[in-house]
Amino acid sequence: MKITVVAVGKIKEKYLTAGIAEFAKRLTPYCKFSIVEVDEEKMPDNPSAAEKVKALAREGERMLKYIKADSYLIVLDVAGKLASSEELSAKLDHLALTGKSDITFAIGGAFGLADNIRTAANERLSFSKMTFTHQMIRLLLTEQIYRAFKISRGEPYHW
Repeated sequence: MKITVVAVGKIKEKYLTAGIAEFAKRLTPYCKFSIVEVDEEKMPDNPSAAEKVKALAREGERMLKYIKADSYLIVLDVAGKLASSEELSAKLDHLALTGKSDITFAIGGAFGLADNIRTAANERLSFSKMTFTHQMIRLLLTEQIYRAFKISRGEPYHW
């Protein structure tokens, strides 16, 4: 299985990059995992609604370059469906069993996701009704993908 995370922006916080790197390393026995970062659009302080829409559209175009047409696209969206760790595990298992072995997760930037990314999605997933930074979500997603594989294989997560 190949899993790609396409995310807007770079992570500067060392504790987040270390956590993401650790879970990415732990994923190597289970899948081919990669993260693609696209540039976050620069915006003025207090951007107008029109400026936000334009910026999101430009970020969306950059993201689409890394989302293959045959990849199953799951976008992380506050308005998406909530799922448990077990449900995410079952989803990944189901996708693999139905021949969808290339999965892409998309994470927007500070202002969210462009409409073209949402409409291209096969599925929209929410981690919580709470709001998290897009950097934090990248760590949480990487950990949850690792946890999903551990659940699927009946392996212990905590020792």
